[in-house]
Amino acid sequence: MDRLLTPRESAKFIAENSRDVFIDSGGVRRVAELLLSKTSGPELGVEGWKALHELNPRAADEAAVNWVFLTDTLNFSFWSERDDRKCVVVYKERKYTGYWSLCAAVNRALDEGIPLTSASYYATVTLDQVRHIFRSDTDVSMPLIEERHRILNETGKILLEKFGGSFINCVRKSENSAQKLMNLIVESFPSYRDVTQFEGERVSFYKRAQILVADTWSVLEGKGDGCFTDISSITMFADYRLPQVLVYLGALKYSDELLKKLLKGEMLSYGDKQEVEIRGCSLWCVELIQDCLMELIEKKGEKPNGEINCILLDYYLWDYARDHREDMKGIPFHRTRCIYY
Repeated sequence: MDRLLTPRESAKFIAENSRDVFIDSGGVRRVAELLLSKTSGPELGVEGWKALHELNPRAADEAAVNWVFLTDTLNFSFWSERDDRKCVVVYKERKYTGYWSLCAAVNRALDEGIPLTSASYYATVTLDQVRHIFRSDTDVSMPLIEERHRILNETGKILLEKFGGSFINCVRKSENSAQKLMNLIVESFPSYRDVTQFEGERVSFYKRAQILVADTWSVLEGKGDGCFTDISSITMFADYRLPQVLVYLGALKYSDELLKKLLKGEMLSYGDKQEVEIRGCSLWCVELIQDCLMELIEKKGEKPNGEINCILLDYYLWDYARDHREDMKGIPFHRTRCIYY
């Protein structure tokens, strides 16, 4: 079988062979300059994951790790067909959309006494129960609900069989290696196998597997079982929001043909050449932004609060995209319905 490129190798290869998506070096530098002012605050620190997001668990324990595993197992395809028709979950009098609607629904279920983060529960949860748990407060339901149900059953059974029903046992098997944990996740859980073909090569993005490693690191605050010596080997998480914000900030550019397609709202299927170029180039773009940011930090002679890596850049840029939604309205995101992101 052909060799499978890692996410970073895949991104470099795709960026070097891309025909419809391009990285703008001037834009890369401007984004690095924007990030430079954030290096001493919580926005680019591991503590920001808890400090800046009220739905994330406060604790750094096994229950919190199982919460992370559940949410990242279902962390895919939240985009709405129309801006005025969205799945909304109201939790503690606040409205949540997108990925946060999932987190709000999980917390709501736990408050209602549903043991949703327990593998023995979701290994046998029914479709009707899943529909109830992830019910929307509008008439637009959460996308791909049948897929979410199937993946919950499949993943719960594997977690019970292989890891004693708790994701912390999977984390411990990785021996404090982010790469080992990522590979263990991908080998053990089929829904995390985010792999496709590009120009004759087998390429991987592992968006959800990598975000699961990152969120485990974040929830455990980089300590104990969550102290991964190679955490900086994890790349950004190639989804549909990050490319949009990178185009908005001028670091990524689309060909006229691709831009026309996206403005029309045309769907790109998973593994489509242009879809792969968007994801690969956005991943490589963040690698270049990180390199440029480290150079700027060195020039200033300042020390950041902690390690600056692509995980923290992704977290920040994803939040930035949500905060600047109105400004970004003219910039289309690519529409791909799949379980991988």
